[in-house]
Amino acid sequence: MWLKVSHIILRNKILLLTVLAAITIFLGYHARKVEMSYEYASLLPKKDKAYKDYQKFVDVFGEEGNLILVGIQDSNFFQLDEFQDWRNLCKELTEVEGVENLLSVCNTYNLKKNTKEKRFEVEMVFPDTISNQKELDGFAEKFKELPFYRKLVYNEKTNTYLLAITVNKDKMKTKAREKMVLSIQQMCQKFEREQNVKLHYSGLPYIRVVNAIKIRKELYLFSALALFICVIVLFIFFRSFKAVLVPVLIVLIGVVWSLGMLHLFGYKITILSGMIPPLLIVIGIPNSIYMLNKFHHEYVSHGNKIKALQRVIIKIGNATFLTNLTTASGFATFIIVKSDILKQFGIVASLNILGLFILSLLLIPIIFSYIEPPSSKHVRHLESKFINRVIEQLMKITQYHRKAVYITTIVILCVGIYGITLMKTSGYVVDDIPKSDPVYVDLKFFENNFDGLMPLEIMIDTKKPEGAMQISTFKKIDQLEKKLEVYTELSPATSVLNLLKFSKQAFYNGREKFYSLPNNREKNFILQYVSTGNENAKLLHSFLDSTHQITRISYRLKDVGINRMEELYADFNTQIDSIFPPAKYDVTITGSSITVFKGTQYLLKNLFASLALAILLISAFMALMFSSWRMVIMSLTPNVIPLVFTAAIMGFADIPIKASTILVFSIAFGISVDNTIHFLAKYRQELNATNWDIRKSVALALKETGVSMFYTSVVLFFGFGIFTLSSFGGTQAMGILVSLTLLIAVTSNLILLPSLLLTLDRLTTNKSFKEPLLQIYNEEEDIDLDELEISHSKNKEK
Repeated sequence: MWLKVSHIILRNKILLLTVLAAITIFLGYHARKVEMSYEYASLLPKKDKAYKDYQKFVDVFGEEGNLILVGIQDSNFFQLDEFQDWRNLCKELTEVEGVENLLSVCNTYNLKKNTKEKRFEVEMVFPDTISNQKELDGFAEKFKELPFYRKLVYNEKTNTYLLAITVNKDKMKTKAREKMVLSIQQMCQKFEREQNVKLHYSGLPYIRVVNAIKIRKELYLFSALALFICVIVLFIFFRSFKAVLVPVLIVLIGVVWSLGMLHLFGYKITILSGMIPPLLIVIGIPNSIYMLNKFHHEYVSHGNKIKALQRVIIKIGNATFLTNLTTASGFATFIIVKSDILKQFGIVASLNILGLFILSLLLIPIIFSYIEPPSSKHVRHLESKFINRVIEQLMKITQYHRKAVYITTIVILCVGIYGITLMKTSGYVVDDIPKSDPVYVDLKFFENNFDGLMPLEIMIDTKKPEGAMQISTFKKIDQLEKKLEVYTELSPATSVLNLLKFSKQAFYNGREKFYSLPNNREKNFILQYVSTGNENAKLLHSFLDSTHQITRISYRLKDVGINRMEELYADFNTQIDSIFPPAKYDVTITGSSITVFKGTQYLLKNLFASLALAILLISAFMALMFSSWRMVIMSLTPNVIPLVFTAAIMGFADIPIKASTILVFSIAFGISVDNTIHFLAKYRQELNATNWDIRKSVALALKETGVSMFYTSVVLFFGFGIFTLSSFGGTQAMGILVSLTLLIAVTSNLILLPSLLLTLDRLTTNKSFKEPLLQIYNEEEDIDLDELEISHSKNKEK
């Protein structure tokens, strides 16, 4: 098969280059149109109950996560100059395109009883004109007598005040949201400079915008760094600009293809898909290293350039195809996860890894067939004293110190298994943001002063119209709120009861002691006041549906992580069931905090399944290649041990299992198996060449593939290492853990795999291994180059 492939490639060079150019231009056109994702990527499938519950809540009450929060901690807040500047800031912010409403101390209102018309009139607590400090002090005192606003817009104990900005939900899904958030920031920063104070920013829309900007910057940074590292490493190894420029050209075309494919499939750049370009650069270079190293080996062996290029295709085409297939499989397993963000990442990454294989297989033989053959300087790396000394030491270890290798492996496994028992799961909203990052610092500011930020909603369906307005329902809601007060992770509740208490206080002329739940007698005439007038009706509608059958209790929750969240979720349901009989009430806990918690749980469960599938798929590919289940087990052993080692490191270093760290195992396993495939493919070729001399075959395979394995491990180690520069903790963890895993994997493949082959020689190296389902070209088989040479000479004449 690969003999035919080599003929097709070397005989149709112009045609293939034209086709590749056309594909690149087409995908390049689409790459220019790819956009950043400005929407929240739900981790839950649309059929999941938690997803449906949240959509039902949105249908009844609208979005609850469209708030940008600005906070200030200042004991001089009610000084006239500063208060006026704060009010001016609020007025300026209302002019920003996309800002729909805002709530702060300066635009709070009070209810005044109009006995004649039997309704409440809305009156601003702080009038437009305040002439002196004494007036402001009076209004401030009056404001602090309204319990409705405590912990809602201010915290008197800590002198902290909040500005809640409601932003347009449609605007948040477009590029215009960046301009909107930056405008808000610029206005707030001007206030900071003038008043010499510090403002804090948070809210889900704000966090998403800031993260999107960082993702875009890191996309460019990591792509440039990955390219720079690959250029440096390639030049150090090969000492040839040709051997640098061609691999770089290949990976750059691969990047263009990936970005074009994103737009072609209707996908956008997310925190995961933003990593695809630098990943392709790092993963694509090893193809070129193996092919160029083989090309140089062959050329030194017989001095025929075309024959050398043909043998590159024939001898390692199959192995390179399988290595790319296994790597792509590691990414493709994310497709089974019903999370859009991971599915898109898996589809685009896996397809483009295979695309890189095609590019390498076509462009390296074609381009190098047109340029001068390598000089003695360019092939000098094959005789590198340092590399040869390393290979010699590895050969000595595998031949004379195998007992020490096995003891070390057993110790690593034992320690690894113990380390795995220490692993913990985790999942926070700001999991991937460093604790020193302003986003994290500001989030903790709001948690400390306003008892949380993540919206949590309890939706109560009474199953009958006007059921939410019955005094029995009010009492049950009050009972639930009192039971949930003991949870320090929750903010005070906001519900229709707050409005009723506020209304009762207004009914009794604003006396604070009457801020309490109306009794059955008071309820009827207070509700008559509340339901009269447009403003009052709007306030009521924010807590009730149009039929008054469904109501809500709103909380803000601290970012407590999925473990604590699971406990709280169970506790809340227990408390709800003890108060609201399921036969009469349908009570649902929902909100962004629940969808994030459930989504993270779902994701972790499915990522473990994808890892198992990756191991199964790769095992199947190995079985196809080697036709020996014993050899499959042996080939997997050196690659499973690094996963155990990395999992142990996570356990000992207290690095939790979360969405970003579980990705490491599928990716690293798919890549690390590549070295095993190349080594065993070369080993089988040498068996035929040495008349089944296992010891000699291992030594020869180690000598040739060991060099390429060393080169590729350096590229991969430093290539993934660049992700440690990320401002996202998950990306940093992925960079560190993948680099570490691949380092252990290459060591394991260079030492443990040859040792196992030598120890279990006759057990694994049997007839089934000799006669695989997928044939690999025999090292000593002659190649008829007549037609190729004639074709090549004709091309020269033309």
